[in-house]
Amino acid sequence: MSHVVSRAERIPRLTRFGWLMGLYAENFNRLTRLFEPADLAPGTYVSDIGDGLGLRLEVIEQHAYTCELRMTYAMRDPLTGEPDPSAFLRLYRDARQVEATHCYVGRRWQDVIGMYPPPAEVLGHRLRMNTFLGKWLQYLAERGHGVATLRPAEAESAPESIVS
Repeated sequence: MSHVVSRAERIPRLTRFGWLMGLYAENFNRLTRLFEPADLAPGTYVSDIGDGLGLRLEVIEQHAYTCELRMTYAMRDPLTGEPDPSAFLRLYRDARQVEATHCYVGRRWQDVIGMYPPPAEVLGHRLRMNTFLGKWLQYLAERGHGVATLRPAEAESAPESIVS
């Protein structure tokens, strides 16, 4: 018996998890092109393009295969005092991926999806965070941020590190 395979059966489907892994790889390429964070020593760096809105990149820790980062503007939420927007990032050198582990854009993840969300909700939240990161990185590149504009922050003007 011959079985005719339809075109729809031949085209692989992209799952939500596959899409998320693609975002991680895309964000790795964007972040690496912008700031080459794997080459930076732990500390706080500022990228200033003269628009009055300095970007802060904090290299929290460098490990053998990962780099822990925090990216934010030098602005604070008037209600909480937290930097906003803010994204905590984990760069995986060997896998060539960057994951936004958590973001602060007005609310904490617990307020958005609850303390015990179903797996599909967690995946959806991760998709939203990493889509936000990709758009932010693209915006920064279009505005002119990059390695050439990045410099170590002044010790006296750097706000204290906030870890969630």
